[in-house]
Amino acid sequence: MGSVAIAINDLRILRRDSIPILMLIVMPLIVMPFVKAAFHLTMLAEGVAGTNGAEQAVPGMQVMFGFYLASQVSFGFYREHAWATWDRLRASPASASAILLGKLIVPLFEAAIQFIVLFGLGGLLLQLHVRGPWVQLPMVACAFSLCLVALGLAVTAACRTVLQVNAIINISALLFACLGGALVPVTLLPHWAKVLSPVVPSYWAMKGFRRAILGERGGELIPILVLLAFASTFALIAVWRLRFDQRKTSFA
Repeated sequence: MGSVAIAINDLRILRRDSIPILMLIVMPLIVMPFVKAAFHLTMLAEGVAGTNGAEQAVPGMQVMFGFYLASQVSFGFYREHAWATWDRLRASPASASAILLGKLIVPLFEAAIQFIVLFGLGGLLLQLHVRGPWVQLPMVACAFSLCLVALGLAVTAACRTVLQVNAIINISALLFACLGGALVPVTLLPHWAKVLSPVVPSYWAMKGFRRAILGERGGELIPILVLLAFASTFALIAVWRLRFDQRKTSFA
């Protein structure tokens, strides 16, 4: 029950200030129509026929702006320190694992909303056509969301100030979007970037989304399994570094 109570409280906070979830949804929706035509040309250059660019624009913006989810995980913890409620939370009957679980439920809910809205409106407004089985898309999205949430927890554990968190996640979001093929298809990247691409989770998220959208056969589960491996690695880092008695410095 401790996890549920914590999640309900965080959900109330999100309802009072919905800017975080708007960042996940509105910003990519603004960008997608502008990059669709450019992505259409890049996909033609790749040799992919019968596309209109939405096949790259929708998952690309989903992946790029999805990294804000990691920052929201961190901000959920730093908010408790800023409001001087972290010690009260630790003193509650909720165990450490229940506190962690409770703080992660709302970000996962936000990830689900982002996926539904972006791919739903991508189909309605941008004529995104999915050639493969639709079930692959939420499977990739779930694995990527778990990866981002675990990344946010790992960054929270490693950093002492919210400014450090902000810098690390913003830089990572841009770097991973570039290397992972969210901004430019991987096939069009410089050689050195192609070599580095598989070491970032965004590469596997884009690979999974594109396999489903373009109907590519073979190895459908590989991107999902790799994303889950990334999530497990980030979670292990978080468990190793996270100290509940460590003081965190927020903006306040």
